[in-house]
Amino acid sequence: MSVVLKEIITDRDLKRFIKFPFKLFENCKYWVPPLIEGEIQTLHKNKNPAFEYCEAKYWMAYKNGKPAGRMAGILNHRANDKWQTRFVRFGWVDFIDDPEVSRQLFNAVENWAKERGMLGVHGPLGFTDMDNEGLLVEGFDRLPTISNIYNYPYYVTHFEQLGYEKAEDWIQYLFNASQPIPDKVQRINRLIMQKYNLQVLRFESVKEILPRAREVLEVLNAAFVNLYGFVALTDKEIDYYVKQYFSYIKPEYICFVADATGKVIGFAVSMPSLSKAMQKAKGRLFPFGFVHILKALRKNDTIDLYLNGVLPEWQNKGIHSIYHAELNKAYIRNNITVAISNPQLESNINAISAWKDYQKELYIRRRCYRKTIL
Repeated sequence: MSVVLKEIITDRDLKRFIKFPFKLFENCKYWVPPLIEGEIQTLHKNKNPAFEYCEAKYWMAYKNGKPAGRMAGILNHRANDKWQTRFVRFGWVDFIDDPEVSRQLFNAVENWAKERGMLGVHGPLGFTDMDNEGLLVEGFDRLPTISNIYNYPYYVTHFEQLGYEKAEDWIQYLFNASQPIPDKVQRINRLIMQKYNLQVLRFESVKEILPRAREVLEVLNAAFVNLYGFVALTDKEIDYYVKQYFSYIKPEYICFVADATGKVIGFAVSMPSLSKAMQKAKGRLFPFGFVHILKALRKNDTIDLYLNGVLPEWQNKGIHSIYHAELNKAYIRNNITVAISNPQLESNINAISAWKDYQKELYIRRRCYRKTIL
């Protein structure tokens, strides 16, 4: 039987779209399921503020009457305006190892792009940089962080056979989190703090952090401005992400660096790894999924670095080194033995160089692909 595509229109269909990977990866020990409630928030046009400037379409592929693949197409008008491009993004892409299934899904997103007058397609990307992005191309035997997606190795073959080429790579490093802070790093950090009259802001409670959460995401907007595909978060999106994420963070694993006036100029947010907890939760907070998450937050030997950034005018002044060293101290105090960096563009030399004095190994590599269609 030929492959049949169905456009996702109803909320019931959207739940099927979200749940498809749970079957595809049910026997894969490296896949970390997302929270179904969170996926609904992201993909539903009435819940995600990104739909104020984005259009989206979702498709499910069926073969012999059974779900065989899925894909989202996203037209981000603000991104195209900023970067002077005419591209459609694709994301939430999963499929069985069947070339006809993947071909039909990509044909759907490419044809939609043509209908909208676009010249190309690229992804995997989300609505914003806060969504999962990048196809796994190295590290298939590594457990990813919850902020990243997993895929089977055959995905790479399908992408390339369909004419998609590398646009950018994100890389993640694995560190021994208990390694001492290099003397050279400590010495240089002291000099930087003294030279610029900087201060490190640490917090005792989430209540202390929340009043400054918006300020942190505004730093992110400025810090990421020149990174591939990035579009600044709107005020509504900042409120959305503050509510979604900052209520659950652990203050001891967060560090802000401020100038002499107290203005935040750089930040780093990390969290105990929730990957194994999310596997146990199986995509649901209730009735018992939250128990696994709470346990992981209380007792863990692995930390995930989620977000960090420095204002452009303070970049290349060693601010990254200050907050990474401060967090390193917290990891040692709390018996954290493993740290996994957040995905960083391989072309982002400023961010990558922050790790030059630490012992590390490449953990995972993800890739954004693109294809010209006209």
